Amino acid sequence: MESLKLDDYDKQILRILQDDATISNKELASRINLAPSSCLLRVKNLTKLGLIKRTVAILNEKKLGYDILAFVKVELKIINLEAINDFLGHALKNPQVLQCYMITGGGAFLMKIIAKDLSDYRDFVLNKLTSIDNVSNVETSIVMGIEKDTDSIPL
Repeated sequence: MESLKLDDYDKQILRILQDDATISNKELASRINLAPSSCLLRVKNLTKLGLIKRTVAILNEKKLGYDILAFVKVELKIINLEAINDFLGHALKNPQVLQCYMITGGGAFLMKIIAKDLSDYRDFVLNKLTSIDNVSNVETSIVMGIEKDTDSIPL
């Protein structure tokens, strides 16, 4: 896929929105020295082009009682389209799975999981993950500290 050509205004808009998507159009336009109508048109165009995927509120998991953040590598016994879709159908319906990636190396998935505590995480692994027939191995890394946490893409 060919990358889109962005001018300086587009890049400034995207940088600011990555930091604070709640900013008003009037404030955004003022910060980049552009007319509000032109700024709004650019934001709509960036969204239409798919550069802005969605606008969300990022919640504080700790304040909501989720003290465990883990990255879990899951390997499957059988690797084919049906087996992969079956695994994903079971695994992804659980709201504790925040992200799931298919990665290279032995038919593996890497998932980002939250849990209230270790007991809650244990229940997730035993009752949700390993109960899926095709799961052959689960390897967990518990996050001890977050040194950088951003979704901002460099422009």
